[in-house]
Amino acid sequence: SLRPSMAAMAAPPPAEPPVPPGRRSPSLLSVEPLLFLATVSLGLQGPLATQYLWERLGAEHGYNNRNSTESTGCGDGNATADPLRQEVEALVSHWNLYINVGGFFASLFSVTLLGAWSDSVGRRPALILPAAGMALQTAIYLLVMYLQLHVAFFLLGRIVSGLTGDYSLILASCFSYVADTSERRVRTFRVAVLEACLGTAGMVASIGGGQWRKAQNYINPFWLAFASSLAATLYAAFLLRESVKQKKATKLFTLSHYKAVYRLYTAPEQPSSRWKLALYSLAFFLIVTVHFGAKDLYVLYELGFPLCWASDLIGYGSAASYLAYLSSLAGLRLLQLCLEDTWVAEIGLISNIAGLVVISLATTTPLMFTGYGILFLSMAATPVIRSKLSKLVSETEQGALFASVACVQGLCSLVATGVFNSLYPATLHFMRGFPFLFGAIILLIPAAILGWIQIWDSKHDYNHFPDASPSPTKD
Repeated sequence: SLRPSMAAMAAPPPAEPPVPPGRRSPSLLSVEPLLFLATVSLGLQGPLATQYLWERLGAEHGYNNRNSTESTGCGDGNATADPLRQEVEALVSHWNLYINVGGFFASLFSVTLLGAWSDSVGRRPALILPAAGMALQTAIYLLVMYLQLHVAFFLLGRIVSGLTGDYSLILASCFSYVADTSERRVRTFRVAVLEACLGTAGMVASIGGGQWRKAQNYINPFWLAFASSLAATLYAAFLLRESVKQKKATKLFTLSHYKAVYRLYTAPEQPSSRWKLALYSLAFFLIVTVHFGAKDLYVLYELGFPLCWASDLIGYGSAASYLAYLSSLAGLRLLQLCLEDTWVAEIGLISNIAGLVVISLATTTPLMFTGYGILFLSMAATPVIRSKLSKLVSETEQGALFASVACVQGLCSLVATGVFNSLYPATLHFMRGFPFLFGAIILLIPAAILGWIQIWDSKHDYNHFPDASPSPTKD
């Protein structure tokens, strides 16, 4: 009889999570739309909030922002010596620092707690909560604009979002979801696809937000940010299928979730995993810190003399920086055909360093866009590191791992804001682009770390052949 063999053929593949008993499961096994919606919301808020702070604080200090309607030019040739403009730049920079620091400390404990918790109860709760928190943050920002409340309420909105996990938890849960549903050999590419979603959403938000803000001011783009966060919440709640195969009821408020993250680094399955986890995390920390630090300053750098961009050009600039996610995905896929993942990451770091050096020296619009162009492979390093970290831990530790990565990323945001937003006002008088040059020098460290681990692995694999599983790209 063919029935047993047919039954075997009909059995679901191991990577496909089973339908939870007792209720109808949502049918979609794709987390990309959710990340797209959350990133659209974040991408609309970021540059627009900075520009709103610039206008509000400028108006309060009697500074007439002459370049708000012009595409180029700061109004007059004496803008270099305008102390009021520099005072407003420094104020905006400091408020960005306060808002980011508040968000980091609020999200530090919630991300670790909820990320490790998702290994037991599933990824969906850890996606619904932060998406709802982002919607609440946007609602608070809208109230500030409608009622002309003090800009300190921006900080309150950020803290509320941080307590529910913030965007960091959405990222952690999305990457955990992909690790749950992908095979090891294709994981780097799947992670890169997820990062490309970040780029596509960011590009849409930047171009749309810049043009929309120019035509209709701030309120309507922020309504779209609110709608995107709400749509992400509803997608996670009603459409996304759970990826954790064996769910079990677990307390949320317990120290065991923090211990799970701690155990990753202190008692891994293989002894060599401990120092690899630490070194890869350090490399990731440095790369993302520079990325966040530069991104924080792009808008301020472009608003100031001599670039003096208006909101439409700022939108195109943000879109160009997001385009690096897509070009890095294409470059990663092509380079993987002939190179090991680590060397693809090294090429990405070279692209990043060169682009930042050009931007640090940019005094004209074409030169600034040339810098953005050279960054075309700059995002190839992070998916490689995320994938390598994921392969160092077991299937049941992905949530804890990506929660710790999200905390590292949160720390990156804090350090980047602290260092770069403090460095920028301090170095305005001798070199406006110095923070970008500083970032390029820092990136030499992760380049050395990745190269050293790869060379060590090559020698180790040559002597002991621990893995017999063939794959197109090495783990």
